[in-house]
Amino acid sequence: MALTTTPRRSGTSPDGEHVDAAAAVRTAPTGRLGSKVFAGFSTGAGILILVTLAAVALFLVLRAWPALTASSEELNGISWFQGDSVAEYVGPLIFGTLLAALLALLMAVPVSVGIALFISHYAPRRLAQGLGYLIDLLAAIPSVVYGLWGALWLLPVVSPFFQWLSGTLGFIPLFSDYQAPARNIMSAGIVLAVMILPIITAVSREVFLQTPRLHEEASLALGATRWEMVRQAVLPFGRSGVISASMLGLGRALGETMAVLMIISPGLLYSFHVLQPGQHQTIAANIAAKFPEASGLSVSALIATGLALFVITFAVNFAARWVIARRAEFSGAN
Repeated sequence: MALTTTPRRSGTSPDGEHVDAAAAVRTAPTGRLGSKVFAGFSTGAGILILVTLAAVALFLVLRAWPALTASSEELNGISWFQGDSVAEYVGPLIFGTLLAALLALLMAVPVSVGIALFISHYAPRRLAQGLGYLIDLLAAIPSVVYGLWGALWLLPVVSPFFQWLSGTLGFIPLFSDYQAPARNIMSAGIVLAVMILPIITAVSREVFLQTPRLHEEASLALGATRWEMVRQAVLPFGRSGVISASMLGLGRALGETMAVLMIISPGLLYSFHVLQPGQHQTIAANIAAKFPEASGLSVSALIATGLALFVITFAVNFAARWVIARRAEFSGAN
């Protein structure tokens, strides 16, 4: 009796290579299993992030609730508390936090974009690599080191400049009535700008490097100079990336603690006099200063200010996503 065997089916791929159909069938289930595992892992990671975020928000609300519902007499029993409610106390802290972060962004973003453009499109390759490594290393410096640098070296250096600025532009309320030493919100903003500069630079550099080569070559072929090519092709393509980098830097500036605590002379005022000490304080620095001696209701009051910072950060991220989504179709990537 003759034995019959089923021939192994084979074929030829579009590239002309021999394909074993049986081997392809054997490997297909393994590929589907890997896809399912990866999809499940990714979904679980996303759910875990949402659960963690919800748990943090719930913790802050529950621990801050006693202070949010306390009477003015109970709150005034806290030695350092000012105002008749948590809202009155946290208002100047929110103002100081946003002002310090805004000053840092105004100083850091133009410098960071300029450095990123120089590294990505102007500097020689070896120099660009060295500068890139140096910028990345700046992000690894602890904040307390930045605070020491600002308190011991920066303040004496900027004090004469602040004196000149106040004497020359003192008619503008923003720069009026400078008082030495320079423990003011402007000095804190300078240190925060240095701290967020490597973050914004690194992200912007990577975005600029992703600009399609054909876009750059087409601009140069039409007779554009290097700067015109950057302005016409690179900056429109990287606009949403620069916004994302700025928001990352803003998040770092909003939550920075030790550097601001070591530099600024605290105050709880709604003041735009950025050169005067004793006018402003940030939420994070205030929590770090008051928490070691806090207990009972005072802890709840500090957690309530932390809840305000959590909401601000959440709102900033949502606003950034909205801006990026609206800018995406005009970014040059499509």
